[in-house]
Amino acid sequence: MTGYLIRGAAVLGGDPTDLLLRDGVVAEVGTGLDAAGAEVVDAAGLVALPGLVDLHTHLREPGREDAETVETGTRAAALGGFTAVHAMANTEPVADTAGVVEQVWRLGREAGYCDVYPVGAVTVGLAGERLAELGAMADSAARVRVFSDDGCCVSDAVLMRRALEYVKAFDGVVAQHAQEPRLTEGAQMNEGELSGRLGLTGWPAVAEEAIIARDCLLAAHVGSRLHVCHVSTAGSVEIVRDAKRKGWNVTAEACPHHLLLTDDLAATYDPIYKVNPPLRSGVDVEALRAGLADGTIDVVATDHAPHPHEDKDCEWAAAAFGMLGLETALSIVQETMVDPGLLDWAGVAERMSYAPARIGRVADHGRPIEVGNPANVLLYDPAVRRVVEPSESASLSRNTPYRGMELPGRVVATFLRGHATVLDGKLQ
Repeated sequence: MTGYLIRGAAVLGGDPTDLLLRDGVVAEVGTGLDAAGAEVVDAAGLVALPGLVDLHTHLREPGREDAETVETGTRAAALGGFTAVHAMANTEPVADTAGVVEQVWRLGREAGYCDVYPVGAVTVGLAGERLAELGAMADSAARVRVFSDDGCCVSDAVLMRRALEYVKAFDGVVAQHAQEPRLTEGAQMNEGELSGRLGLTGWPAVAEEAIIARDCLLAAHVGSRLHVCHVSTAGSVEIVRDAKRKGWNVTAEACPHHLLLTDDLAATYDPIYKVNPPLRSGVDVEALRAGLADGTIDVVATDHAPHPHEDKDCEWAAAAFGMLGLETALSIVQETMVDPGLLDWAGVAERMSYAPARIGRVADHGRPIEVGNPANVLLYDPAVRRVVEPSESASLSRNTPYRGMELPGRVVATFLRGHATVLDGKLQ
């Protein structure tokens, strides 16, 4: 067989059509195409989308291979319909040099399930004291264009300004983890009536909003690109909306768990729901959905954060922050945005493929399913429903907050440059 002939797929939810994937590209689009030696895939009832691109993934390698490796994380990504992920820098050692980012990039190429684009640290060791080797990482084989101390905030305004100025030279972007450290010392969950009742230190919305407001002003002042990681509050959405009205070069992401789950779940004291930033109120969830629908929030990013059993199966205060996200992201977007009519499938493609590829300056992903473009394609069945079973995950970790939850949809196939990494819902 040479290539794949996908029969009857609804591209972006439109009319059924055939797609011929050959030699790494979309070779033909139309009806009644000749298979011409290609393997035929029956896609009746399936939606065809461009391969998803995640701007915010934790692959943990090097250093925490007990939680995840580049191979296992990219296997999970392929099962979720992703053909490219951006691997965050908070590894051990930190990805703050050309050598470390090149290692992560090469591991991704060797695994072959999806393309891995390393995110470089903004500061050495994520310590927030001096800038990392931004230029060297940008010039490396990995061609880093996204820089973030995610997990830590670049709280020093002078350092943040210098980083924004530095990345302008190579059209980079600083992705900020917005968390004012002094306002979140010992914080465990969203600050509110419930945190007081549960006796858990509150995490105020203003701790996020103050950093976003400051950094929007800094980005406008120096004329650089700012990306805001995991927006979680209604106030943050308004700050980003205002920055965009003013024409500032600011983009933002929301995570699937912040679109679906609320801080009420903390009442269980189950650390599976402990995440940074924390789950917020229902009012915040509604504001995030509205912001994603109107384009204020540009991107859905998973913040896939695997942890080994011992780091989550303990008392709340001692547990690590973070949740799995790659394999369930598209289902949650269908549940929260598509089924309620807030987004159509073209809107999903914009926020989960085109926009993250633009922000990350990824040339070979986030392209429309058109003749001549790279054959990075997923097939999705929106009609089925499935119960999330952690043991079926490709990740090394099992810390999904959706255990036992029924979610819509299933990724049936994922093609990376015309090669099937997932077919009939199974890794190839």
